[in-house]
Amino acid sequence: MTPDQPATRRPLRVTDRGRVSAKDGDGVAGQQDSPGLGRGFAFVGRRHELDLLLAAVRKPPAVVMVEGDAGMGKSRLVREATTILSSQGWRVVTGFCHPLREPLPYGPVVDALGKIGPWLPDTGLPPTAGALAPLLPDLADRLPPAPATPAGPGAERHQLVQAVRSVLASVGRVVLVVEDAHWIDDATRELLLMLARDLPDQFAVVLTYRAEDLSPGSVVLGSAYRPPPGASGTMIRLSPLTEADVADLAAAALGAQATPELCALLHCRSEGLPLVAEEDLITLRDQARRDVRELARAEVPNGLREAVTERLTSLSPAGAAVVDAAAVLAVPATEALLAEVAGLDGEEAADGLIDALRAAVLRETDSGRYAFRHVLAQQVAHRHIPGPRRTRLHQRAIDQLQAQDPVPLVQIAHHTLATGDHQGWLDRIEQAADQAVALGDAGTAATLLHQILDRSDVDGERRSRTALALARIANSGVDYTATACALRAVLADPLLPVATSGEIRLGLGLIMLNLGGDSAGFGELERAVDELATLPDRAARAMIALALNEQDGAAAHAWHWLGRAEQAVRDSTNESVQAAVQATRLLLMARAGDAAVWPLVDQLRRQDGSRAMLGQTCYALYNIGETAIQLGHDRRARTLLLASQELAERTDRRPFDCLNRVELLRIEWLAGRWAGLEDEYATLERAYPDVKQVGVDRALCQGHLALAQGRQSEALAYFTAAAAHSGNTSEAVVSRGIAAGRAAVRLAQNEPQAAWAVAEPALSTLSGPSDWTRTTGLFPVAVEAALATGHRAAAEELVADAERGVRDRDAPAAMAELALARGLLLRATEPVRAAECFAEAQRKWQDIGRPYEVAKATERRGDALTSSCPEDAASHLADAVRGFTELGATGDAARCRQRLRELGVEALPRPGRRGYGCELSPRELEVAELLAGGATNQDIAQTLFLSPRTVEKHVARVLAKLGTDRKDLGWRLRTGQG
Repeated sequence: MTPDQPATRRPLRVTDRGRVSAKDGDGVAGQQDSPGLGRGFAFVGRRHELDLLLAAVRKPPAVVMVEGDAGMGKSRLVREATTILSSQGWRVVTGFCHPLREPLPYGPVVDALGKIGPWLPDTGLPPTAGALAPLLPDLADRLPPAPATPAGPGAERHQLVQAVRSVLASVGRVVLVVEDAHWIDDATRELLLMLARDLPDQFAVVLTYRAEDLSPGSVVLGSAYRPPPGASGTMIRLSPLTEADVADLAAAALGAQATPELCALLHCRSEGLPLVAEEDLITLRDQARRDVRELARAEVPNGLREAVTERLTSLSPAGAAVVDAAAVLAVPATEALLAEVAGLDGEEAADGLIDALRAAVLRETDSGRYAFRHVLAQQVAHRHIPGPRRTRLHQRAIDQLQAQDPVPLVQIAHHTLATGDHQGWLDRIEQAADQAVALGDAGTAATLLHQILDRSDVDGERRSRTALALARIANSGVDYTATACALRAVLADPLLPVATSGEIRLGLGLIMLNLGGDSAGFGELERAVDELATLPDRAARAMIALALNEQDGAAAHAWHWLGRAEQAVRDSTNESVQAAVQATRLLLMARAGDAAVWPLVDQLRRQDGSRAMLGQTCYALYNIGETAIQLGHDRRARTLLLASQELAERTDRRPFDCLNRVELLRIEWLAGRWAGLEDEYATLERAYPDVKQVGVDRALCQGHLALAQGRQSEALAYFTAAAAHSGNTSEAVVSRGIAAGRAAVRLAQNEPQAAWAVAEPALSTLSGPSDWTRTTGLFPVAVEAALATGHRAAAEELVADAERGVRDRDAPAAMAELALARGLLLRATEPVRAAECFAEAQRKWQDIGRPYEVAKATERRGDALTSSCPEDAASHLADAVRGFTELGATGDAARCRQRLRELGVEALPRPGRRGYGCELSPRELEVAELLAGGATNQDIAQTLFLSPRTVEKHVARVLAKLGTDRKDLGWRLRTGQG
């Protein structure tokens, strides 16, 4: 058969399989057991690891990671486990990652799910499963119709995750194995991360990988991954086999010929690496060589290379030609392709393939293709080919691969480079990157583009073009650090065209802000504006981002940047950018507390208009709704956010669906509807693990709730976690809210110096009217901390600045905070006037609809009157107790009860009784409630103004009377058994 004649015979298949080896190559099928092909190896030395893997999977949902060096036995361990699990009714699907991956979005997962067809139910699959139909054409008739593709990569990934989840959930107990995850692409990693954070109930995912082959500083599934609540999981790191393990392996393969001397030598040569020991055993077994001294003469640690080389030299000419072709192709190949590249006719190729299988050089995959047993053997075989022949084989591979449909451009690029054609390689890689972008595989595209940028011999035009392509996909989930570094390197080229530099810098600045949370991105955007002078629509995009910057006093320049953006798009026909500029104007008006914004917001087009226009309306309604909450227009904010949510569904802007839900949950918290909030946040965070704001808001909510319930140390941990989630955020209002929470905890812990140390630096973000309208609690907390630490002048200056900042502004929350701060200033010298200020704050919070803030202002009103009007003070404190109790703010309620006792008022009277016997006293009941909420002894002491020793006695009596411990106390109180 000539190279241009296709093979007509069916692919050779060897189906009579024996036991697989203890390690026959990562991601590789087991050895064959047909006559003459040799006997498989026993499973040795991994019983503990096998038990760990099985135990984790049998408690689904589960995530298991198996780490080990090349040849350490990862694939064999997983295969042993999945064989057992399959016999117990589990469905196992496997996907493989490859170093030469062609553009295919989520390739390893698609590869695995393509085998799930026999288990799909005939009916009942939810509509969300249809999103897999375009990726699994062979199963399209078994899946619901594909839904419309949502706008934006984040929304598309979310849609795909939901599809994968629904399909997996429909087939019962499933194990998804992803082999060689060190070669995983960014898109697949992100998909698996999102799936792993919201696992179907009867699902387990198992990943094998080599840590040494991961990118520097990276981890296999992303540093943000933590097993979700209710999920099991384990990390299994494989270590070398012991000498006894190797002896067991040899005994199973050689029987009585496995002498102690031979076993010791095998262990020494292999250093416990199963792969090396097996290669020696194959040589000893199949060539009937039993002389230990001859084996010992091979150099160490080159035993693997020499063992593979010896078997290569024993092959027939046809077998050697097939192996050479397989070594050059480097990926599993069909018999026909191997024959064409080797230059053999059908029968010669079949005979050579059988010879290579007998020698255990090649193996057959589950898909009927042929490959090396492990990547190290492929590398040895490739080096074994003489250079001139190797070049011709690579060229022959190019000729054959170009005839395939679709053309495997990544593989062709690899072979082109191997022939020494560097220019041709660059062309192919660039084409492959374009193909990947067209297919939506941003991860593969980024990897390919980085390969171009990593070379020093690339001409300036191509380098600029490549960097621009990378900048345009940077927000699609590619690696932030590597991309930013590559873009910076290109921007350093002094010959880079100015407009191209501007586009690249715009992409760099936006990913620094959006992906890295790095406010230094604003500096890049400022430079991009000047470089984009000839591209006004692109320049306007940078100006809009700069107008929204609130860090380090930048808000004072917001209107300047907006004015420039409006000027830039004055003559533009781009409807979307025009709408974006208008939305920015409305947002800045809202931030400034300009009441004229609300009629303009109501006039935004919500029913008709292009998709782009409605998308910008969705964006505007969300941002202004978020700002309305910060201003204290909670009811208006809810209306705007619900409208944005409805538009997000109509325009397939799924990320805004998530963001709207975050803000609606914040309104629930502020409105005192706390029940079920934690579950809502947890569900949202699992569904949108890549949206940073979910984690920030969840931690803030948890922190405020913990503080209200007297769990002060826990509250501080939550606020610290919120700061970690937010990172170097460009949103000053977020950093102010976090600082306010941390300072409030320190005040509750009677540590005013620590509170002031937190609050004072955060005050630097309050530099203009649009800042003072939205302090999110920082301003009154800072005033209280300043007064408690003797910085009265600073407190008075803060109040004066706030008065100027909110004058004539439409900012109800800021006005309530100002009334509160005025009361704090007057509390020590004019308590009656202070009480009037607190009463004003109380009314304003009531008008806004925030009952927790109402109760706190009521408590301060009562505290202010304790000396001058104790009866009024008691009345207000009692009101505060009722307000806190209804909300579930047990710590705050207990603090108010303590104030009432100091006034001689018993909050929980028990007339006629001096002792309580086995029942809890009022004080013990307070302690019990705080304990049940998770408060520590120290928290209780600070909340109730008691000594730690007194708290210890109360805790001991509570637990003794109830006959329980801390763990079960909450249940006893909830069920009335306390």
